[in-house]
Amino acid sequence: MRLILLGPPGVGKGTQAVRVAGRFGVPHVSTGDLLRAALASRTEIGLTAKKFMEAGELVPDSVVLDLIRGRLGEPDAAGGFILDGFPRNAAQAESLGVLLEEIGGAVEAVVALEASDEALIARLSGRFSCPACNRVYNVHSNPPRRSGVCDEDSSELLQRSDDAEDVVRNRLRVYREQTEPLIAYYDARGLLARVAGAGEVGEITLRIERAVEEVRDRGSDAAAP
Repeated sequence: MRLILLGPPGVGKGTQAVRVAGRFGVPHVSTGDLLRAALASRTEIGLTAKKFMEAGELVPDSVVLDLIRGRLGEPDAAGGFILDGFPRNAAQAESLGVLLEEIGGAVEAVVALEASDEALIARLSGRFSCPACNRVYNVHSNPPRRSGVCDEDSSELLQRSDDAEDVVRNRLRVYREQTEPLIAYYDARGLLARVAGAGEVGEITLRIERAVEEVRDRGSDAAAP
């Protein structure tokens, strides 16, 4: 199974990618994780990426694609993968398609997790974490027993700078402008399934699994003589 998960910030792509990868027995490939690992191990690609990041610039598509090429060339990805965080625009989608052709594969399904901006803003801007034990809380859905204090060790809870409401709104705007058009891109290729991203985590996982099977069935029907 070669699956791409799309969706706005806060919709739960990372959580679902891990769960679905386990269900299908393929690796979860996160571009964020790949970049952090390359930086930590000081690989040539990691050092190249670091130069752009330290300059406050986006890491070029070519560098990210090299990271993905290396990861998808590892033995555990031979049977497929769940790709999370890439592609982010049509140019990256085209480059990914070329890469997969080179290594003898193709995207089999694309799941777009969907939620309203209001729900995403509430989910992200209400998120706080404990700097000591890393436990995550949400003032709307999973509040601590005492406001602003961790239940486990009484540490003061902190909010990530990119979870501030004004920053969240800008992250959503960038997603709508740059990444959301990929939904139409993959829909035109018969690979897309839309899945509601609201609800209990396990139920969303089941929705994704059902959606993937539906896309695969459509592909099988289209390929039949």
